[in-house]
Amino acid sequence: MEGELQMKRDIDERLLRWSDNPRHLPLVLCGARQVGKTYALRELGRSHYDACAYVNLMNKPSQAVFEAGYDARTTLENIEVLTGVKIVPRKTLVIIDEIQEVPAALTLMKAFAEDVPDCHIAAAGSYLGLAYHAGESFPVGKVDTIDMYPMTFLEFLRACGEEPLADMISNLDFARASLFSDRLERRLRQYYFVGGMPRVVEDFIDGGNDYAAARARQKSLLSDYDNDFSKHGMGDSRIDVERVRLAFRSIPAHLGRENHKFVFGHITQGARRSQFETAIQFIVDSGLANRVFRVDKPALPLRDYEDLSSFKLYMHDVGLLGAAMNVHARDVLLSNRALEEYKGAMTEQYVCQQLVANGGDVHYWSSGKGTAEVDFIVERDGRPAPLEVKAEENVHAKSLRALCSDTGLHGYRSSMRGYREQDWMTNVPLWAVGPYFAPENDPANIIPPELR
Repeated sequence: MEGELQMKRDIDERLLRWSDNPRHLPLVLCGARQVGKTYALRELGRSHYDACAYVNLMNKPSQAVFEAGYDARTTLENIEVLTGVKIVPRKTLVIIDEIQEVPAALTLMKAFAEDVPDCHIAAAGSYLGLAYHAGESFPVGKVDTIDMYPMTFLEFLRACGEEPLADMISNLDFARASLFSDRLERRLRQYYFVGGMPRVVEDFIDGGNDYAAARARQKSLLSDYDNDFSKHGMGDSRIDVERVRLAFRSIPAHLGRENHKFVFGHITQGARRSQFETAIQFIVDSGLANRVFRVDKPALPLRDYEDLSSFKLYMHDVGLLGAAMNVHARDVLLSNRALEEYKGAMTEQYVCQQLVANGGDVHYWSSGKGTAEVDFIVERDGRPAPLEVKAEENVHAKSLRALCSDTGLHGYRSSMRGYREQDWMTNVPLWAVGPYFAPENDPANIIPPELR
Protein backbone atom coordinates (compact mmCIF):
# COMPACT_ATOMS: atom_id res chain seq x y z
CA MET A 1 0.00 0.00 0.00
CA GLU A 2 1.10 3.60 -0.52
CA GLY A 3 0.03 4.53 2.99
CA GLU A 4 -2.26 3.48 5.79
CA LEU A 5 -4.50 6.54 5.59
CA GLN A 6 -7.74 5.48 3.89
CA MET A 7 -8.31 7.90 1.05
CA LYS A 8 -11.53 7.86 -0.91
CA ARG A 9 -10.70 8.75 -4.50
CA ASP A 10 -13.00 9.59 -7.38
CA ILE A 11 -11.08 7.06 -9.47
CA ASP A 12 -12.53 4.26 -7.29
CA GLU A 13 -15.93 4.48 -9.03
CA ARG A 14 -14.35 4.34 -12.48
CA LEU A 15 -12.34 1.30 -11.50
CA LEU A 16 -15.46 -0.42 -10.22
CA ARG A 17 -17.25 0.30 -13.49
CA TRP A 18 -14.31 -1.19 -15.37
CA SER A 19 -14.37 -4.28 -13.16
CA ASP A 20 -18.13 -4.79 -13.54
CA ASN A 21 -18.15 -4.30 -17.32
CA PRO A 22 -18.36 -7.78 -18.90
CA ARG A 23 -16.72 -6.46 -22.07
CA HIS A 24 -13.80 -4.73 -20.47
CA LEU A 25 -10.25 -5.08 -21.79
CA PRO A 26 -7.09 -5.25 -19.69
CA LEU A 27 -6.63 -1.92 -17.94
CA VAL A 28 -3.69 0.45 -17.93
CA LEU A 29 -4.06 3.06 -15.18
CA CYS A 30 -1.79 5.94 -16.19
CA GLY A 31 -0.56 8.90 -14.25
CA ALA A 32 2.42 10.86 -13.04
CA ARG A 33 4.63 9.24 -10.44
CA GLN A 34 3.18 9.03 -6.93
CA VAL A 35 -0.42 10.07 -7.68
CA GLY A 36 -1.80 6.92 -6.00
CA LYS A 37 -2.19 4.42 -8.85
CA THR A 38 -0.89 1.41 -6.93
CA TYR A 39 -3.01 2.19 -3.88
CA ALA A 40 -6.16 2.53 -5.99
CA LEU A 41 -5.64 -0.80 -7.76
CA ARG A 42 -4.79 -2.68 -4.57
CA GLU A 43 -7.88 -1.25 -2.90
CA LEU A 44 -9.94 -2.47 -5.87
CA GLY A 45 -8.43 -5.93 -5.45
CA ARG A 46 -9.02 -5.94 -1.71
CA SER A 47 -12.62 -4.77 -1.83
CA HIS A 48 -13.96 -6.29 -5.05
CA TYR A 49 -12.16 -9.59 -5.62
CA ASP A 50 -11.55 -12.82 -3.77
CA ALA A 51 -7.80 -12.51 -4.26
CA CYS A 52 -5.18 -10.23 -5.74
CA ALA A 53 -1.96 -11.28 -7.50
CA TYR A 54 0.46 -8.35 -7.38
CA VAL A 55 3.73 -8.09 -9.32
CA ASN A 56 6.05 -5.09 -9.39
CA LEU A 57 8.20 -4.80 -12.49
CA MET A 58 10.81 -2.81 -10.63
CA ASN A 59 11.85 -6.21 -9.26
CA LYS A 60 14.11 -8.46 -11.33
CA PRO A 61 12.21 -11.72 -10.65
CA SER A 62 8.99 -10.08 -11.84
CA GLN A 63 10.67 -8.67 -14.95
CA ALA A 64 11.88 -12.14 -15.90
CA VAL A 65 8.29 -13.38 -16.10
CA PHE A 66 7.66 -11.00 -19.01
CA GLU A 67 11.05 -10.75 -20.67
CA ALA A 68 11.33 -14.47 -21.45
CA GLY A 69 8.87 -14.24 -24.36
CA TYR A 70 6.12 -16.36 -22.81
CA ASP A 71 2.56 -16.30 -24.15
CA ALA A 72 -0.38 -14.96 -22.16
CA ARG A 73 -1.42 -18.20 -20.47
CA THR A 74 2.12 -19.23 -19.55
CA THR A 75 2.79 -15.75 -18.15
CA LEU A 76 -0.26 -16.01 -15.88
CA GLU A 77 0.90 -19.43 -14.72
CA ASN A 78 4.30 -17.94 -13.91
CA ILE A 79 2.63 -15.08 -12.01
CA GLU A 80 0.78 -17.70 -9.96
CA VAL A 81 4.09 -19.33 -9.02
CA LEU A 82 5.75 -15.97 -8.34
CA THR A 83 2.98 -14.62 -6.09
CA GLY A 84 1.57 -17.84 -4.65
CA VAL A 85 -1.93 -16.65 -5.63
CA LYS A 86 -4.25 -18.84 -7.71
CA ILE A 87 -5.57 -16.80 -10.66
CA VAL A 88 -9.25 -17.54 -11.09
CA PRO A 89 -11.07 -15.78 -13.95
CA ARG A 90 -13.35 -12.99 -12.70
CA LYS A 91 -12.38 -13.79 -9.09
CA THR A 92 -8.72 -12.72 -9.01
CA LEU A 93 -7.34 -9.31 -9.91
CA VAL A 94 -3.88 -9.44 -11.45
CA ILE A 95 -2.01 -6.17 -10.85
CA ILE A 96 1.09 -5.41 -12.88
CA ASP A 97 2.80 -2.43 -11.27
CA GLU A 98 5.37 -0.15 -12.96
CA ILE A 99 4.53 -1.70 -16.32
CA GLN A 100 6.53 0.97 -18.14
CA GLU A 101 9.73 -0.70 -16.91
CA VAL A 102 9.30 -3.67 -19.28
CA PRO A 103 8.02 -2.83 -22.78
CA ALA A 104 7.40 -6.54 -23.37
CA ALA A 105 4.78 -6.45 -20.61
CA LEU A 106 2.91 -3.69 -22.43
CA THR A 107 3.01 -5.71 -25.62
CA LEU A 108 1.64 -8.74 -23.79
CA MET A 109 -1.47 -6.80 -22.74
CA LYS A 110 -2.80 -7.38 -26.27
CA ALA A 111 -2.35 -11.13 -25.83
CA PHE A 112 -4.13 -10.98 -22.47
CA ALA A 113 -7.11 -9.32 -24.19
CA GLU A 114 -7.25 -11.90 -26.97
CA ASP A 115 -6.23 -15.14 -25.22
CA VAL A 116 -7.52 -14.81 -21.65
CA PRO A 117 -10.40 -12.30 -21.89
CA ASP A 118 -12.08 -13.62 -18.71
CA CYS A 119 -9.06 -12.78 -16.56
CA HIS A 120 -9.11 -9.38 -14.86
CA ILE A 121 -5.74 -7.74 -15.44
CA ALA A 122 -4.88 -4.18 -14.46
CA ALA A 123 -1.56 -2.41 -14.83
CA ALA A 124 -0.25 0.79 -13.29
CA GLY A 125 2.00 2.85 -15.53
CA SER A 126 3.97 6.02 -15.00
CA TYR A 127 3.51 8.57 -17.75
CA LEU A 128 7.24 9.25 -17.56
CA GLY A 129 8.24 5.76 -18.62
CA LEU A 130 5.36 5.42 -21.06
CA ALA A 131 6.38 8.69 -22.71
CA TYR A 132 9.91 7.36 -23.07
CA HIS A 133 8.65 4.20 -24.78
CA ALA A 134 5.96 6.03 -26.79
CA GLY A 135 5.10 4.32 -30.06
CA GLU A 136 7.29 1.31 -29.38
CA SER A 137 4.89 -1.16 -27.85
CA PHE A 138 1.71 0.41 -26.51
CA PRO A 139 -1.22 -1.88 -27.44
CA VAL A 140 -3.55 0.76 -28.84
CA GLY A 141 -7.14 -0.49 -29.06
CA LYS A 142 -6.43 -3.58 -26.99
CA VAL A 143 -6.51 -2.04 -23.52
CA ASP A 144 -8.77 0.22 -21.53
CA THR A 145 -6.89 3.28 -20.30
CA ILE A 146 -7.79 5.54 -17.39
CA ASP A 147 -5.86 8.65 -16.44
CA MET A 148 -5.25 9.43 -12.78
CA TYR A 149 -4.29 12.81 -11.36
CA PRO A 150 -3.29 14.24 -7.97
CA MET A 151 -6.10 14.50 -5.44
CA THR A 152 -8.66 17.18 -6.17
CA PHE A 153 -9.78 19.65 -3.54
CA LEU A 154 -12.87 17.54 -2.84
CA GLU A 155 -10.74 14.45 -2.34
CA PHE A 156 -8.52 16.46 0.00
CA LEU A 157 -11.60 17.51 1.98
CA ARG A 158 -12.67 13.89 2.36
CA ALA A 159 -9.19 12.84 3.47
CA CYS A 160 -9.35 15.58 6.11
CA GLY A 161 -12.62 14.17 7.48
CA GLU A 162 -14.83 16.78 5.80
CA GLU A 163 -17.06 14.31 3.96
CA PRO A 164 -20.34 16.27 4.49
CA LEU A 165 -18.76 19.45 3.11
CA ALA A 166 -17.36 17.57 0.13
CA ASP A 167 -20.80 16.09 -0.58
CA MET A 168 -22.43 19.53 -0.48
CA ILE A 169 -19.97 20.84 -3.03
CA SER A 170 -20.18 17.72 -5.18
CA ASN A 171 -23.96 18.21 -5.30
CA LEU A 172 -23.50 21.93 -6.04
CA ASP A 173 -25.55 22.77 -2.95
CA PHE A 174 -24.28 26.33 -2.77
CA ALA A 175 -26.92 27.54 -0.32
CA ARG A 176 -25.79 25.10 2.39
CA ALA A 177 -22.09 25.19 1.57
CA SER A 178 -22.04 28.98 1.81
CA LEU A 179 -22.89 28.66 5.50
CA PHE A 180 -19.41 27.20 5.94
CA SER A 181 -17.53 29.55 3.61
CA ASP A 182 -14.92 30.50 6.23
CA ARG A 183 -14.15 26.85 6.89
CA LEU A 184 -13.97 26.11 3.18
CA GLU A 185 -11.61 29.02 2.60
CA ARG A 186 -9.34 27.75 5.38
CA ARG A 187 -9.30 24.26 3.87
CA LEU A 188 -8.70 25.71 0.39
CA ARG A 189 -5.67 27.62 1.65
CA GLN A 190 -4.40 24.41 3.22
CA TYR A 191 -4.82 22.69 -0.14
CA TYR A 192 -2.91 25.48 -1.89
CA PHE A 193 0.06 24.62 0.32
CA VAL A 194 -0.31 20.84 0.66
CA GLY A 195 -1.64 20.06 -2.81
CA GLY A 196 -2.95 16.69 -3.90
CA MET A 197 -0.01 14.27 -3.92
CA PRO A 198 -1.30 11.42 -1.70
CA ARG A 199 1.84 10.91 0.36
CA VAL A 200 2.10 14.63 1.03
CA VAL A 201 -1.53 14.67 2.15
CA GLU A 202 -0.90 11.62 4.30
CA ASP A 203 2.13 13.19 6.01
CA PHE A 204 0.17 16.39 6.57
CA ILE A 205 -2.84 14.66 8.14
CA ASP A 206 -0.95 12.02 10.12
CA GLY A 207 1.16 14.75 11.68
CA GLY A 208 -1.90 16.73 12.78
CA ASN A 209 -1.74 19.41 10.06
CA ASP A 210 2.04 19.13 9.82
CA TYR A 211 3.06 21.68 7.20
CA ALA A 212 6.78 21.00 7.66
CA ALA A 213 6.30 17.28 6.98
CA ALA A 214 4.24 18.09 3.89
CA ARG A 215 6.91 20.42 2.53
CA ALA A 216 9.68 17.89 3.20
CA ARG A 217 7.79 15.27 1.21
CA GLN A 218 7.17 17.74 -1.63
CA LYS A 219 10.89 18.53 -1.86
CA SER A 220 11.61 14.80 -1.91
CA LEU A 221 9.15 14.28 -4.77
CA LEU A 222 10.69 17.11 -6.80
CA SER A 223 14.08 15.50 -6.28
CA ASP A 224 12.68 12.12 -7.37
CA TYR A 225 11.35 13.65 -10.58
CA ASP A 226 14.76 15.14 -11.29
CA ASN A 227 16.34 11.72 -10.82
CA ASP A 228 13.71 10.16 -13.08
CA PHE A 229 14.71 12.51 -15.88
CA SER A 230 18.25 11.14 -15.67
CA LYS A 231 17.03 7.57 -15.58
CA HIS A 232 15.02 7.94 -18.78
CA GLY A 233 17.67 10.00 -20.51
CA MET A 234 20.51 7.51 -20.47
CA GLY A 235 21.92 5.51 -23.34
CA ASP A 236 20.44 6.17 -26.76
CA SER A 237 17.64 8.32 -25.35
CA ARG A 238 15.76 10.68 -27.62
CA ILE A 239 15.62 13.38 -24.97
CA ASP A 240 18.22 15.81 -23.69
CA VAL A 241 18.13 15.44 -19.91
CA GLU A 242 19.59 18.85 -19.15
CA ARG A 243 17.06 20.60 -21.38
CA VAL A 244 14.21 18.72 -19.71
CA ARG A 245 15.53 19.79 -16.32
CA LEU A 246 15.92 23.42 -17.37
CA ALA A 247 12.44 23.53 -18.87
CA PHE A 248 10.79 21.86 -15.87
CA ARG A 249 12.56 24.11 -13.38
CA SER A 250 11.52 27.19 -15.34
CA ILE A 251 7.78 26.57 -14.94
CA PRO A 252 7.43 28.41 -11.57
CA ALA A 253 9.32 31.42 -12.93
CA HIS A 254 7.06 31.58 -15.98
CA LEU A 255 3.93 31.40 -13.82
CA GLY A 256 5.32 34.16 -11.62
CA ARG A 257 5.43 36.58 -14.55
CA GLU A 258 2.65 38.98 -15.40
CA ASN A 259 0.69 37.02 -18.02
CA HIS A 260 2.05 33.50 -17.24
CA LYS A 261 2.69 32.79 -20.93
CA PHE A 262 5.54 30.36 -21.54
CA VAL A 263 8.45 32.03 -23.35
CA PHE A 264 11.27 29.79 -24.53
CA GLY A 265 13.77 32.61 -24.19
CA HIS A 266 13.07 32.72 -20.45
CA ILE A 267 14.20 29.11 -19.88
CA THR A 268 17.83 30.10 -20.11
CA GLN A 269 19.77 32.78 -21.94
CA GLY A 270 19.60 32.29 -25.68
CA ALA A 271 17.09 29.42 -25.52
CA ARG A 272 15.07 28.83 -28.69
CA ARG A 273 11.88 26.92 -29.37
CA SER A 274 13.64 24.45 -31.66
CA GLN A 275 15.98 23.50 -28.80
CA PHE A 276 13.34 22.94 -26.13
CA GLU A 277 10.11 21.88 -27.84
CA THR A 278 10.92 18.18 -27.46
CA ALA A 279 11.77 18.68 -23.78
CA ILE A 280 8.48 20.51 -23.16
CA GLN A 281 6.49 17.79 -24.90
CA PHE A 282 8.28 15.13 -22.86
CA ILE A 283 7.38 16.91 -19.61
CA VAL A 284 3.74 17.18 -20.69
CA ASP A 285 3.63 13.54 -21.82
CA SER A 286 5.11 12.56 -18.47
CA GLY A 287 2.09 14.08 -16.71
CA LEU A 288 4.25 16.55 -14.79
CA ALA A 289 2.76 19.60 -16.46
CA ASN A 290 -0.43 20.68 -18.21
CA ARG A 291 -0.03 22.70 -21.39
CA VAL A 292 -2.86 25.18 -21.99
CA PHE A 293 -2.90 26.55 -25.53
CA ARG A 294 -4.22 29.93 -26.55
CA VAL A 295 -7.25 30.08 -28.83
CA ASP A 296 -7.55 33.05 -31.14
CA LYS A 297 -11.32 32.70 -31.41
CA PRO A 298 -13.77 31.64 -28.65
CA ALA A 299 -15.66 29.09 -30.74
CA LEU A 300 -16.25 25.34 -30.75
CA PRO A 301 -14.51 23.05 -31.17
CA LEU A 302 -11.81 24.90 -29.25
CA ARG A 303 -9.04 22.70 -30.63
CA ASP A 304 -9.73 24.00 -34.13
CA TYR A 305 -8.72 27.49 -33.00
CA GLU A 306 -5.54 26.64 -31.08
CA ASP A 307 -2.51 28.84 -31.56
CA LEU A 308 0.20 26.23 -31.10
CA SER A 309 2.87 28.90 -30.74
CA SER A 310 1.32 30.39 -27.60
CA PHE A 311 0.69 28.44 -24.42
CA LYS A 312 0.92 28.41 -20.65
CA LEU A 313 2.54 25.58 -18.75
CA TYR A 314 1.17 24.63 -15.34
CA MET A 315 2.64 22.04 -13.01
CA HIS A 316 0.46 19.03 -12.25
CA ASP A 317 0.09 19.89 -8.56
CA VAL A 318 -0.36 23.21 -6.77
CA GLY A 319 1.50 22.00 -3.68
CA LEU A 320 4.56 21.08 -5.73
CA LEU A 321 4.38 24.47 -7.45
CA GLY A 322 4.44 26.14 -4.03
CA ALA A 323 7.38 23.98 -2.98
CA ALA A 324 9.27 24.87 -6.15
CA MET A 325 8.56 28.54 -5.46
CA ASN A 326 9.56 28.16 -1.78
CA VAL A 327 6.22 29.60 -0.69
CA HIS A 328 5.92 29.71 3.11
CA ALA A 329 2.86 28.29 4.84
CA ARG A 330 2.11 31.51 6.72
CA ASP A 331 2.01 33.47 3.45
CA VAL A 332 -0.73 31.20 2.13
CA LEU A 333 -2.66 30.49 5.33
CA LEU A 334 -2.47 33.74 7.26
CA SER A 335 -2.13 36.39 4.56
CA ASN A 336 -2.45 36.94 0.84
CA ARG A 337 1.25 37.58 0.36
CA ALA A 338 2.00 34.46 -1.67
CA LEU A 339 -1.15 34.89 -3.74
CA GLU A 340 -0.23 38.51 -4.52
CA GLU A 341 3.53 38.14 -5.03
CA TYR A 342 3.11 35.45 -7.65
CA LYS A 343 0.43 37.38 -9.53
CA GLY A 344 -2.30 34.82 -9.10
CA ALA A 345 -0.12 31.91 -10.23
CA MET A 346 -1.14 29.60 -7.39
CA THR A 347 -4.83 30.27 -7.87
CA GLU A 348 -4.63 29.76 -11.63
CA GLN A 349 -2.61 26.59 -11.05
CA TYR A 350 -5.28 25.35 -8.64
CA VAL A 351 -8.12 26.03 -11.07
CA CYS A 352 -6.30 24.43 -14.00
CA GLN A 353 -5.60 21.36 -11.88
CA GLN A 354 -9.27 20.98 -10.89
CA LEU A 355 -10.49 21.45 -14.47
CA VAL A 356 -8.05 18.89 -15.88
CA ALA A 357 -8.76 16.32 -13.16
CA ASN A 358 -12.47 16.62 -13.88
CA GLY A 359 -12.00 15.94 -17.57
CA GLY A 360 -11.97 19.46 -18.92
CA ASP A 361 -10.43 20.45 -22.26
CA VAL A 362 -8.73 23.65 -21.10
CA HIS A 363 -7.55 26.60 -23.18
CA TYR A 364 -7.12 30.34 -22.70
CA TRP A 365 -8.05 33.31 -24.87
CA SER A 366 -6.29 36.55 -25.68
CA SER A 367 -6.90 39.20 -28.31
CA GLY A 368 -4.65 39.34 -31.34
CA LYS A 369 -2.91 42.46 -30.07
CA GLY A 370 -2.56 41.03 -26.57
CA THR A 371 -4.51 43.88 -25.00
CA ALA A 372 -7.11 41.57 -23.43
CA GLU A 373 -6.89 38.07 -21.99
CA VAL A 374 -9.16 35.61 -20.19
CA ASP A 375 -7.45 33.04 -17.99
CA PHE A 376 -9.29 29.94 -19.23
CA ILE A 377 -11.90 28.95 -21.74
CA VAL A 378 -13.67 25.59 -21.54
CA GLU A 379 -16.93 24.17 -22.89
CA ARG A 380 -20.19 24.29 -20.93
CA ASP A 381 -23.79 23.85 -22.04
CA GLY A 382 -22.67 23.38 -25.64
CA ARG A 383 -20.94 26.75 -25.82
CA PRO A 384 -17.49 28.22 -25.11
CA ALA A 385 -17.28 29.24 -21.45
CA PRO A 386 -14.74 31.97 -20.73
CA LEU A 387 -13.53 31.74 -17.12
CA GLU A 388 -11.67 34.47 -15.23
CA VAL A 389 -9.83 33.51 -12.03
CA LYS A 390 -9.44 35.87 -9.08
CA ALA A 391 -7.28 35.00 -6.09
CA GLU A 392 -9.43 36.81 -3.56
CA GLU A 393 -12.56 38.98 -3.67
CA ASN A 394 -11.20 41.64 -6.00
CA VAL A 395 -13.42 40.63 -8.88
CA HIS A 396 -12.97 43.28 -11.54
CA ALA A 397 -12.72 41.45 -14.87
CA LYS A 398 -12.53 43.95 -17.74
CA SER A 399 -11.32 41.44 -20.34
CA LEU A 400 -14.05 38.97 -19.47
CA ARG A 401 -16.75 41.62 -19.69
CA ALA A 402 -15.42 42.89 -23.01
CA LEU A 403 -15.24 39.39 -24.51
CA CYS A 404 -18.76 38.54 -23.39
CA SER A 405 -20.07 41.84 -24.69
CA ASP A 406 -18.45 41.31 -28.09
CA THR A 407 -19.45 37.66 -28.53
CA GLY A 408 -22.68 37.28 -26.56
CA LEU A 409 -21.12 34.45 -24.53
CA HIS A 410 -22.01 33.92 -20.90
CA GLY A 411 -18.99 34.53 -18.69
CA TYR A 412 -17.77 32.80 -15.56
CA ARG A 413 -15.60 34.04 -12.74
CA SER A 414 -14.09 32.02 -9.92
CA SER A 415 -13.13 33.81 -6.72
CA MET A 416 -13.44 33.63 -2.95
CA ARG A 417 -16.90 35.17 -3.25
CA GLY A 418 -20.00 33.01 -3.02
CA TYR A 419 -22.07 31.61 -5.85
CA ARG A 420 -23.90 34.33 -7.75
CA GLU A 421 -25.80 34.48 -11.03
CA GLN A 422 -25.76 37.74 -13.00
CA ASP A 423 -27.26 38.52 -16.37
CA TRP A 424 -23.97 38.08 -18.24
CA MET A 425 -21.82 36.22 -15.73
CA THR A 426 -21.82 33.53 -13.02
CA ASN A 427 -19.47 33.69 -10.04
CA VAL A 428 -18.38 30.20 -8.96
CA PRO A 429 -16.60 29.90 -5.60
CA LEU A 430 -13.05 28.65 -5.97
CA TRP A 431 -13.83 25.72 -3.71
CA ALA A 432 -16.47 24.50 -6.18
CA VAL A 433 -14.82 25.19 -9.53
CA GLY A 434 -13.91 21.54 -10.18
CA PRO A 435 -17.32 19.90 -9.82
CA TYR A 436 -19.14 22.89 -11.33
CA PHE A 437 -17.35 22.45 -14.66
CA ALA A 438 -17.24 18.64 -14.52
CA PRO A 439 -18.91 16.89 -17.49
CA GLU A 440 -21.50 15.20 -15.25
CA ASN A 441 -22.74 18.64 -14.13
CA ASP A 442 -22.76 20.16 -17.60
CA PRO A 443 -26.38 20.93 -18.56
CA ALA A 444 -25.60 19.71 -22.07
CA ASN A 445 -24.94 16.23 -20.69
CA ILE A 446 -27.97 16.00 -18.41
CA ILE A 447 -30.73 14.02 -20.12
CA PRO A 448 -34.29 14.36 -18.77
CA PRO A 449 -35.61 11.10 -17.27
CA GLU A 450 -38.41 10.84 -19.82
CA LEU A 451 -35.85 10.79 -22.67
CA ARG A 452 -33.42 8.27 -21.19
